[in-house]
Amino acid sequence: MAEESGQEKTEEPTAKRLRDAKEKGDIARSKELATTVLLLSAAAAAMMFGGQVADAMAGMMRFNFSLDRQSVMDPALMFTHLGFSLSEALKSLFGFFLVLLVAAFVGPVALGGWNLSMKAMAPKLSRIDPLAGIKRMFSLKALIELFKALAKFLVVGSLSFLVLLVSKQELFSLGAQDVFPAMSHATEIVIWAFLVMSLTMILISLVDVPFQIYDYTQKLKMTLQEVKDEMKNTEGKPEVKGRIRQLQREISQRKMMSAVPEADVVITNPTHYAVALKYDQSGGGAPFLVAKGADFVALKIREIADAHEVPVLSSPALARAIYHSTEVEEEIPAGLFKAVAEVLAYVFQLKRHKQRQGPAPIDISPDLDIPSELQKDE
Repeated sequence: MAEESGQEKTEEPTAKRLRDAKEKGDIARSKELATTVLLLSAAAAAMMFGGQVADAMAGMMRFNFSLDRQSVMDPALMFTHLGFSLSEALKSLFGFFLVLLVAAFVGPVALGGWNLSMKAMAPKLSRIDPLAGIKRMFSLKALIELFKALAKFLVVGSLSFLVLLVSKQELFSLGAQDVFPAMSHATEIVIWAFLVMSLTMILISLVDVPFQIYDYTQKLKMTLQEVKDEMKNTEGKPEVKGRIRQLQREISQRKMMSAVPEADVVITNPTHYAVALKYDQSGGGAPFLVAKGADFVALKIREIADAHEVPVLSSPALARAIYHSTEVEEEIPAGLFKAVAEVLAYVFQLKRHKQRQGPAPIDISPDLDIPSELQKDE
């Protein structure tokens, strides 16, 4: 797409792009790191279990070179002999193989983590396409892999030659030693030589891992248009998002309107704003807003309040202050407690008077105490 549109891939891959690539099995991997982990684990296992293996092999040699004529001529005894030898060999190598098994699982996922992708396992005809194979053979990545192979050969080969040069005298001296001491000494030389040569892979991995991460990021980079298209597909077109927001507002408004009949009082501007308050006397909290609106919504709140005999009081300053400072289902600010308390006291006295349980209330003051920071002119 970048080539067709003429745009360069300058944008970092998005989270969705990375997630989609991972689902397809496309993640950053380093074969050199996996090889390094395997070789170093093998060297460590050889150092831990090398002596045990050498002793077991020496014991097997003694056992196998001390056969009598009767055992050699009896096939049944020879099979028993072979089974015992194989059993002892496997026992001595069990720890070594166990370490290698763990390293074989850990090494490949050391970079990129564990990822099981069914899409990656699905058969693809493009993998057996000869033209695609030839193209991969002469690609930049193939050239880089060739240089890496040559570098490994030169580094490991040079160090191997150096190790042999340093160990020359010890290797020559093995011929003058008895068999079993020579075997133990030779095992020690091989293990240390193998460890030193394995350590060289760390240098190669230190170069390969950052390169693989960089190459993977470059491969997944996006054009600006791709980022825009992804955002559009992910979040939806503007008109769709607008419709969703409209539906959300309508749902919220219907819920808000259904709470108006339960309100204790509706305070109005009187025409521009309307706020409905409720006070739970048993809960001990502050009065809270159950509905608010301006213009047409304010008119609808007043109509519902009148239909359900909810008291409607005109207090422009208080209505504006509550409308601008409080959201639906929130408690009113502490600065409005006194003014709202006067309104609620009037409303509760009015209810008791209508029920013939008390005298008529005194009208509330038109100049309620509204803090200056909560006052609104419109």
